[in-house]
Amino acid sequence: MRVRAPSFWWREPGLAAASLAPLAAIYAKIAGKRLTGVGHRIGIPVVCVGNLTLGGSGKTPTALAVARILIAAGERPWFLTRGYGGRERGPLVVDPNKHRAEDVGDEPLLLARLAPTVVGRDRPAGALLARDLGASSIVMDDGFQNPSLDKQLSIIAIDGRHGIGNACVFPSGPLRAPLHQQLGRAQVLIVVGDIALAASTIAIAKAHGLAVFGAQLKPDPEAVKLLAQAPVLAFAGIGHPDKFFTTLLEAGIRLGLSRGFADHHGYTPAQAGRLVAEAERHGLNLVTTEKDWVRLRDDPRLGTLAQRTRALPVRLVLDREQDFTDVLRSALSAHRCAPACDRA
Repeated sequence: MRVRAPSFWWREPGLAAASLAPLAAIYAKIAGKRLTGVGHRIGIPVVCVGNLTLGGSGKTPTALAVARILIAAGERPWFLTRGYGGRERGPLVVDPNKHRAEDVGDEPLLLARLAPTVVGRDRPAGALLARDLGASSIVMDDGFQNPSLDKQLSIIAIDGRHGIGNACVFPSGPLRAPLHQQLGRAQVLIVVGDIALAASTIAIAKAHGLAVFGAQLKPDPEAVKLLAQAPVLAFAGIGHPDKFFTTLLEAGIRLGLSRGFADHHGYTPAQAGRLVAEAERHGLNLVTTEKDWVRLRDDPRLGTLAQRTRALPVRLVLDREQDFTDVLRSALSAHRCAPACDRA
């Protein structure tokens, strides 16, 4: 079972954060040095979607949105991901008909619905496999802090409500590395949710020259219609379960009960039984995220919960999609003209 991020990460720095400051300083030095690494070039553009913090930020929906734009532009994007939570090291191509969440992780199964997806702990090896199999570009879901691949565009997604928390580096806070060093290696910041709540982070990002965009997670209208017919028991094992519960409420779905778990939570048969029993006792329908549902679907021990639960699909919608598309196309074009420019 994975441990949920401590609550003090998302408040002003206090005693708990200060007590961990010596460890945070060591971690920050190591993580900051790692960011300076020079990555392998694989001959096709690499677009990386990452986050500044540990925990959920809307990274996977952002990666899906990037791939949709590339597909519409005639590209053949392939996803590349570490496959967090899966046992396979790769590199391998994800087969949704063969692989389960315990094999490759939950997020790769969602990505593979849209475009071919490679799981690889060794990022360069995974990218080369995708290139050799016909990818014209790579969309990395996570890996921003991994320096092993040369990236043509690094996009940071942050949650507007939680932002960067107390702005401290792990373990004093949620930052994966010092903020300024991370922003210095990115070109785009996407704020998912209320952009006004992230004003301070946006100001720092703009000072580093990042283009800033707002975005919203929009639930599937047909799924909302079905779920709005009766009150629900909502459960989620994601970075910030409260985001999912808020999405339900804002969509007009009556939230009878909510149960939050740690990110990538592995549900046990006992927990599944309690959720089903609780829903029956209160006359509630069960609903969860797509990421949670693929973990339920793949575990035969959780069959009853999976059968009784409906997933709510969401899609990232950019506030200025055309402007973002222009930034994306410009990065790809610059990469492709570089050899010709070098020869000139």
